[in-house]
Amino acid sequence: SMAIDSMPLPQPADIPEIKLFGRWSCYDVQVSDMSLQDYISVKEKYAKYLPHSAGRYAHKRFRKAQCPIVERLTNSLMMHGRNNGKKLMAVRIVKHAFEIIHLLTGENPLQVLVSA
Repeated sequence: SMAIDSMPLPQPADIPEIKLFGRWSCYDVQVSDMSLQDYISVKEKYAKYLPHSAGRYAHKRFRKAQCPIVERLTNSLMMHGRNNGKKLMAVRIVKHAFEIIHLLTGENPLQVLVSA
């Protein structure tokens, strides 16, 4: 029991920051519209490296609101028969689009998506 008590607890600084595609942080993204804050999930709890979680967000009524907003964008790109199920292609498209947005605006593409 003494060995367990003396172990230091992991500090928040020890935990690496999760960045989308290894580049963009979700920590400074602000949802300006108060009515949309519950439905645009972009904060620390929903931080992902890739917008590909294989989650079952359609199982209950409002659970799709808990799906990360970038993954919802990725899923919406998989519509129409020829694109069904091609999630890796959709992830690649989103990644390239975010890089273009970052080059054109100089801002965090996550913030641009949330503002849009």
